Amino acid sequence: MGALPLSSDTPWATIPPMNPSGFPHRLVLVPGLILLTLIGLIRAATAQQTRPPNVVYILADDLGWGELGSYGQTKIKTPNLDRLARQGMRFTRHYAGAPVCAPSRCVLMTGRELSKAEIRGNKEVKPEGQWPISADAFTVAEFMKSQGYVTGATGKWGLGPVESAGDPNAQGFDLFFGYNCQREAHNLYPSHLWLNRERYLLNNRRFRPHQKLKKPLASYARFEGNQYAPELIAEMALAFLREHKDEPFFLYAPFVEPHLALQPPQEWVNLYPKAWDDKPYLGHRGYLPHPRPRAAYAALISHLDDHVGKILDLLEELGLEENTLVMFSSDNGPTHDVGGVDTTFFNSSGGLRGRKGSVYEGGLRVPFIARWPGHITPGTTSDFVSGFQDLFPTLADLVGAPRPEGLDGVSMLPALLGKASGPRTQPMVWEFFGYGGQRAVIDGRWKAVQRGLRRKKGPFPLETYDLATDPFEQHDLTSERPDLARRLRAIMLRERTDNPVFPVPARKR
Repeated sequence: MGALPLSSDTPWATIPPMNPSGFPHRLVLVPGLILLTLIGLIRAATAQQTRPPNVVYILADDLGWGELGSYGQTKIKTPNLDRLARQGMRFTRHYAGAPVCAPSRCVLMTGRELSKAEIRGNKEVKPEGQWPISADAFTVAEFMKSQGYVTGATGKWGLGPVESAGDPNAQGFDLFFGYNCQREAHNLYPSHLWLNRERYLLNNRRFRPHQKLKKPLASYARFEGNQYAPELIAEMALAFLREHKDEPFFLYAPFVEPHLALQPPQEWVNLYPKAWDDKPYLGHRGYLPHPRPRAAYAALISHLDDHVGKILDLLEELGLEENTLVMFSSDNGPTHDVGGVDTTFFNSSGGLRGRKGSVYEGGLRVPFIARWPGHITPGTTSDFVSGFQDLFPTLADLVGAPRPEGLDGVSMLPALLGKASGPRTQPMVWEFFGYGGQRAVIDGRWKAVQRGLRRKKGPFPLETYDLATDPFEQHDLTSERPDLARRLRAIMLRERTDNPVFPVPARKR
């Protein structure tokens, strides 16, 4: 029996005075309602003292390292994420699990770095979904559930079709609402979403999210619908918080923006200058046409920022702000200049080399912001080298539970609390099946990259960089530092496992 709600007319004057033991004299004479209220207050106070922190992890889709105001963006408005950075800690060297969607999310959910992960590339399955993580995978959601948390995921999944081993409900989430399939998420006005294992039909006609025009249209309304999926997903995230405000919760909110197609609500497009776009995008580089592509892309990011703001505001309204660790990141770097996107105009990678699909810094380095009032010092910046595989051990330390065996990351909790004793001592390794087969390793300031590994014939040269002096990866040190190159390559080959579903040969040279 929980606490009864209190109102302004509660008859406080009828409560007998307390005796030294802390209980009222003549307890049996206290009216039943007030006795129940006292019991509820005692339980609520005890719960407040012992309740573990809530966790909200918000993930953007294809958001570049340089696309937030707190990371140097000057054109796109992101006031809520900038507020989050002012109230928390901003990391300058945080890395996605992979340079594309599904494998990056696999690393995040399982704590296994890409060179050992079950999913190492995007791989479709029919009729709807991606290659599933296995029943043997132990996810961060399953872990948090084992620690007494209620778990929810709202957004894009991409780790296995409904009723497969990778179904989010089979992987520890009490609630899932959104897109199960990444391909379906190319349309922000889909015919359906998923509510757990039920198809959630929307009042949208079905149309292809990849179309071309021969000439501009007077109206682009044909590429819109009646129900906008990103807003429905954001509303479900807020509903989850309200529903579970009285118990520890873990909310994973992998929003779909700013992934293409360019379909933001018009009022968000209107926030940006018409002068940005001198001609429409007609769909010649994939996805849907749009009359104002630069403004539309900025609008997607600002709309994402609005989702974040609503979550922050609701946590404050519910009195949960100080007991909730909020984290924000992106699943990989900014998209290529496809679908009407102009990453050069926005300096989307912040000058870093590469984009989505690349193991150079522009494809892997992503924003990471964390806020936990009273624990994380506001307005601080950390250069601690961290990545998606670190979320799992961080949450284990946060809740004070033993870390599951087999995790590859390190805990970010000391860095978040300003107590990091030194730089990261564990290297990070990526083995990516896509874009010709690529590997990368980061060991402190040093990084090595190897590409074209799925080609039948070599050479397969190794590139070596000093990120401390060359963050834009312009000067290959391999010929100058062959000893360093050999050491980094040895780490690549040592810290990997074979994966027959996503094979990348372990080259001998």
